[in-house]
Amino acid sequence: MRTGLSQHTSMRQELRVNPRLYQAMDMLYMPMMDLQQHLKQELLANPFLELLEPEDETPEQKDAEQEKEQKEKEEEMDWEEILLNGFEVGGTREQYEQLEYTEPVTVETKDLIDYLREQLQMMTLTPRQLLLGEEFLGNINEEGYLAATLEEILGSVNQLVAGHVDDGDAGGEEDGGEPGTGSSASAPPFYTMADAEEMLLVIQRLDPPGIGARDLRECLLIQLGEQADSESLTYRLVHDDFPDLIAHRWNDLAKRFGVEPVAVQAAADVLARLDPKPGLKHASASDGYIIPDLIVEKIGGRYQVFLNDTGMPRLRLSRSYQEIARDKKKMTPENREFIASKMNSANWMIQAIEQRRQTMLKVMNFIVDRQRDFFEKGIEFLRPLTLREVAEVINMHESTVSRVTNEKYVQTPRGVLPLKFFFSSALATASGEDASARSIRAKLQKMVGEEDSGKPLTDQQIVHLFQEQGIQIARRTVAKYRDQLGILPARMRKRV
Repeated sequence: MRTGLSQHTSMRQELRVNPRLYQAMDMLYMPMMDLQQHLKQELLANPFLELLEPEDETPEQKDAEQEKEQKEKEEEMDWEEILLNGFEVGGTREQYEQLEYTEPVTVETKDLIDYLREQLQMMTLTPRQLLLGEEFLGNINEEGYLAATLEEILGSVNQLVAGHVDDGDAGGEEDGGEPGTGSSASAPPFYTMADAEEMLLVIQRLDPPGIGARDLRECLLIQLGEQADSESLTYRLVHDDFPDLIAHRWNDLAKRFGVEPVAVQAAADVLARLDPKPGLKHASASDGYIIPDLIVEKIGGRYQVFLNDTGMPRLRLSRSYQEIARDKKKMTPENREFIASKMNSANWMIQAIEQRRQTMLKVMNFIVDRQRDFFEKGIEFLRPLTLREVAEVINMHESTVSRVTNEKYVQTPRGVLPLKFFFSSALATASGEDASARSIRAKLQKMVGEEDSGKPLTDQQIVHLFQEQGIQIARRTVAKYRDQLGILPARMRKRV
């Protein structure tokens, strides 16, 4: 065998994606707010890009802006006359106050644990009890339930106490004292199960009622106890036969407690007024603001699609830098290379933004044409639609359409909706046309809402009702859609 270095040539085909193409795909994927930030960064990084200033707009754009300014000027208040003659001039005081606008300010709010800690600190508790109480608070989840067992809480807090004891022992030895004496002598003893059970009762007396419960049954019992309702039928049902209660076995419970089934149902209805997740009302949740990328409006009987890009930076090539780029004789080769690179990048960025705009308009216009019945009549008339259908019509790849619809929202006469809302699978009908799975779920919800509560519709009966409407659907599909809508089975929806 010969060893050593050698060279040889070969030919092969491979596909390499241009880095700019990657960036173009990312721009299609970006929602409006992300794209705004991206363009602002590009403006800082590329000197050949600059904002399109208002004075650089077309004459038509200038005329529209002048009309708007003139209208605002006509509506402007004469403050001098108001100050001299009072608020009665030109209108009532309330009319002027309605024109005032206050910018909303985000303020820090207290979360559930802060709210509970404040209550604990207002109680007459020893430092030792407060330490155990803090351990309990650290194990309460956002729904308000205790997420650890008493044994686990004891193990954690006693480990903390043991650490203080060890520190005290070490200090005693350094001072020449005997092990186990010195500062450790004043260390608090370990917590016991009795301490944990006592503190659990303290926690469960805090507001909101039901906090610190270990399961749903205990949470409901705490709230019923707060209402001084421990002798009621509702309390006894939860305390003694909770499994049968949540299974809606009205007749069995009625025989066991010696009452009528109607009384059992009435007692169970009381639970609907309780809060199964008491901690959520104090949970810290940031407001999720949605800026729609597209707007659909009905104008003159036709639905028009607009891009909501008024806050988007308008870019153009910098004129001053273009003048510098034309004078190539004064530039070094390095400068020429830098300028050529930045100028090509700026040109490409402007083209990519325009391509993104056109692609989004194409996709949304097709959706509006396909789903016109939905915009006119409601969700029950939503037609099935796939990404592939859109891609074939607008002559683009399916992955491109997927990027366009991802995390994008559209403002329509029927509310602000994600673009993914308009895409759903199809179910066959007797007429040969397909029905949208989303519209089927809406019809299912309507059927259940209009049913006789004494004789609720079974899944098989719902299948027959759909068949009468010409929709072919399997019973297991009805059960799946019912679960997705949070609708209970017929047996548990029955009222006596």
